[in-house]
Amino acid sequence: MTDATMRAVQFNRYGGPEELNVVDLPQPQATPGHVVVRVVASSINPGEASIRKGLLHERWPATFPSGEGSDLAGVVTAVGDGVTSVKVGDEVLGWTDDRAAHAQAVSVPDGHLLPKPAGLSWEVAGSLNVAGVTAWATVRSVGVQAGDTVAVSAAAGGVGSIAVQLAKRAGATVIGIASAANADWLTSVGVTPVTYGDGLADRLRAAAPDGLSAFIDCFGGGYVELALELGVPKDRIDTIIDFEAVARLGVNGDGMAVVDDPGAALAELADLAASGDLTVPIARTYPLEQVRDAYRELEERHTRGKIVLLPNGPAPQA
Repeated sequence: MTDATMRAVQFNRYGGPEELNVVDLPQPQATPGHVVVRVVASSINPGEASIRKGLLHERWPATFPSGEGSDLAGVVTAVGDGVTSVKVGDEVLGWTDDRAAHAQAVSVPDGHLLPKPAGLSWEVAGSLNVAGVTAWATVRSVGVQAGDTVAVSAAAGGVGSIAVQLAKRAGATVIGIASAANADWLTSVGVTPVTYGDGLADRLRAAAPDGLSAFIDCFGGGYVELALELGVPKDRIDTIIDFEAVARLGVNGDGMAVVDDPGAALAELADLAASGDLTVPIARTYPLEQVRDAYRELEERHTRGKIVLLPNGPAPQA
């Protein structure tokens, strides 16, 4: 990155990770109401991969060349006219709606930023927006409360690993569907692990002999049908990925888009993570130039927690 240019991720057509390129772009400017942030950490998300593949073209089309990335944490380097919420040098986390966070710097509306709590790692701070606010929305969508028994698919993934903990904090008994390799981690956060695969319905019945109150699907591929088979009411099933099942079966499809005040939800999550009351697993970090490798790992769909890009080199200690 020079005073005039920066490195940023772009893709010029729909396709696999090989379509991702790291290119030189002009440095963003601090226009009125906006803040320029030097990005320390920015996580990657499955939805971004689906957009790049063209799978969500009808819902969220790309305009080429397209940048990518929403989550960010970094240091303010410039502020535009009218900005009073932050100043140069502040450590912040937040989001951009411009698909631009996978870059060394980004211009963000000041209302999309909040102070990074002391002690919160950069990697976690740069991972909280999409996965955290989505998880926050799913728990509220199915109305989790004390006494419920809730199952969560992909329970060790980016969204699921947070959703199980939020459901637990709401007083529910939580069953996490994941691979056997994630059983110990789920147990460590107070969640009952159940291995996915053949015989899952029977294993869930055994883990919840009084039945399931609610089901949060973070994976797709038939989990909505399974929840209905197990007697979960439609209005207490939420999927963040199986939009076809939402349309066909009338279950909830609520994610972060339904959250009225995402900044407040993000602030709550950041405080929980900083205090140690919420664990956000960081699976691996990658330099920006290895963004293709980062997405290849993500798209294998076996990641525990979050994969994070570090656009300006290794993150300093919080």
